[in-house]
Amino acid sequence: MSLLSGKVAAVTGAGSGIGAASAKILAREGAAVVVSDINTAGAEATVAAITEAGGRAVATTVDVAVEEHIKAMVQLAVDTFGGLDILHNNAALVNPAFLGRDTTVVDIEAADWDRVMAINVRGPMLGCKYAIPEMEKRGGGSIIITSSVGAHHATVNQTAYGVSKGALDTLIKYVATGFGKRGIRCNGIAPGVVLSESALIALPPAVRDMHLMAQPTSRLGVPEDIGEMAAFLASDKAGYINGVTIPIHGGMTIINPHQVELWAHEGELVPFADAE
Repeated sequence: MSLLSGKVAAVTGAGSGIGAASAKILAREGAAVVVSDINTAGAEATVAAITEAGGRAVATTVDVAVEEHIKAMVQLAVDTFGGLDILHNNAALVNPAFLGRDTTVVDIEAADWDRVMAINVRGPMLGCKYAIPEMEKRGGGSIIITSSVGAHHATVNQTAYGVSKGALDTLIKYVATGFGKRGIRCNGIAPGVVLSESALIALPPAVRDMHLMAQPTSRLGVPEDIGEMAAFLASDKAGYINGVTIPIHGGMTIINPHQVELWAHEGELVPFADAE
């Protein structure tokens, strides 16, 4: 039997990247999936891939900042597949052009800050708000929220994005605490550098090489890395995991910063034991 046989899932931001990978993997594991995205064509393409592989899915256009869209997405799961067991709150504002405006706290426009928070924080809150009552009707459920390594490891720019992901890590704890006794688990996934479509646009090869040098793993992430973890967290195999955010970042936060310089100069430095 597949990992998620008989389950119903909804995934936001599922028209591309991590969301599309998550939706496809959830379907592969037996879940019927509501595929939502602000990009209708992207959502429909994900559904086409799922159905071609023998899965069940339906597409819907959702701007997660709009409350009525979230309510309609959850209702679509109920009307089409009979309920809702799994929610992957994945949608986020990661458009490369917009991220260029997400600068420092001094330079960012207040309207841009508000838009990030509306999509990245308010959207997942609304997802939880409307999904949880339907999950309770089925005896429980699993909520997965896409956070980011940027929630705890700052850069000079993308202040709003990083702050929004930090807020999600706190939301995860409050949802897990408030509804865990009712059978609802809520966990996060904090990706590092994942080579989604938007990342391939935003990160030139030289920048990708820099990120690769800054971690002990020999490759950067791909959307399927996150999708596989989402499927696991959605399943009963993760039944004792609740209220945590799991990093999937190739180990980028575990190393001494000086190690990056040592790797960069590998072959040029004399091993300490051989030094006179």
